[in-house]
Amino acid sequence: MSDIYENPLCARYASKEMQFLFSPDFKFSTWRRLWIALAESEQELGLPISDQQLAQMREHITDIDYELAAEYERKLRHDVMAHIRTYGEACPLAKPVIHLGATSCYVGDNTDIIQMRKALELIKGRLLGLISNLADFAEKWKDTPVLSYTHFQAAQPSTLGKRACIWLQDFMLDYERLIFELGKLRLLGCKGTTGTSASFLELFGGDKVKPGELEKKIAEKMGFDACMPISGQTYTRKVDSFIINILAGIGQSASKMATDLRLMAHMKELDEPFESEQVGSSAMAYKRNPMRCERIVSLSRHIESLCMNTAATSSNQWLERTLDDSANRRISIPEAFLAADAVLLLCINVIKGAMVYPKAMERHLRDELPFIATENILMHGVSQGGDRQELHELIRQYSQQAALRVKAEGEDNDLLDRLKADERFGLNDEILDELLDIRKFIGLAPEQTESYLEQYVRPVLADNRGELSEESSVRV
Repeated sequence: MSDIYENPLCARYASKEMQFLFSPDFKFSTWRRLWIALAESEQELGLPISDQQLAQMREHITDIDYELAAEYERKLRHDVMAHIRTYGEACPLAKPVIHLGATSCYVGDNTDIIQMRKALELIKGRLLGLISNLADFAEKWKDTPVLSYTHFQAAQPSTLGKRACIWLQDFMLDYERLIFELGKLRLLGCKGTTGTSASFLELFGGDKVKPGELEKKIAEKMGFDACMPISGQTYTRKVDSFIINILAGIGQSASKMATDLRLMAHMKELDEPFESEQVGSSAMAYKRNPMRCERIVSLSRHIESLCMNTAATSSNQWLERTLDDSANRRISIPEAFLAADAVLLLCINVIKGAMVYPKAMERHLRDELPFIATENILMHGVSQGGDRQELHELIRQYSQQAALRVKAEGEDNDLLDRLKADERFGLNDEILDELLDIRKFIGLAPEQTESYLEQYVRPVLADNRGELSEESSVRV
């Protein structure tokens, strides 16, 4: 075991793929790729940078001497300068042209955007994988009646598939917003210390066109359509806030679904996956705690808390630049992505392996259906010539008596027996079987499920078939 703190998001929860995107290797090799893109573009626009210098820079993209960089940073108290010096020692021919005309945010902010875009693409695949599994779940259980609740009190029945569509629609809304922000991401570019391009204007001998051309070339080399049209030294921190809000939205959707699943687990209608040797409690050996759903809620809460973090950072930027965002963003942005990655993996795992118990659902429906069916029974009594107001009052009295029997005495609900025994309702077993047919109470739930899947969900999945991530492994 290590004798220093490890972030649980890495040690326990997030995938290796997401961890890599926020790793030193990815970050600092991207810095070097940005320096190469800058030097190549400057050469293409006429600056005296040789092919040999560029070749040497390309030879040393990933062989980063972290010990040397750390030694430089201890002396210089500046991470970018430390890595410029370290890169320069690896490729001495290119040393004079590394970072030419740029400011620290050229590598720092542009790398942040690149990291977030790749991380969003990974989240997109995870989200599509969850949507696909939820769609299959909804399709499978679209006709299975389940007692619905408002205020966690028994209400009109629905179907399990329709309930799953409530969760599914939330994730579809998250997907729409993710696609929007992903499509809007732009590099910071290279406008210099305060965003005026003054240093590049000087480098290009006062040519006012070339600084803009330089940005276009860098954006193209790094796989982007454009750079931010306006910036100070940094890109606006509203971008961070927009993106973390997407992740928090996913957390909200996941937490809502996981909470519903926990409630269903309490009612013994559903269990999350449970391994043969898994222990639910150190004291109570019989327990099967919904620990995965609880973890989803727990991690989602952390993502949601980070929204205020990025909002505060965005609203407190001073003029063209301040550094009070730096340490904060090193923590909040990676943690939001790592937690969202973990949440989606857990959600896929739970939905793929969930164990549904329709018989338990039927029992709960039987317990409450006598109350739910009273309106139909009232209408039947009226059709047999009964007085509507008199029958309504009788149902009210019998319902209260039956409810008291259930609550105070712990007995079964005998409302139907009470109503059947009262000749004024004209009931018998055959009539009651017809009046209590559960299909009369679930409305259009099966049709709504099928329509939603067909019109909204399946087309999105079909358009993105190659991007679905089915990864669902849970380490602990």
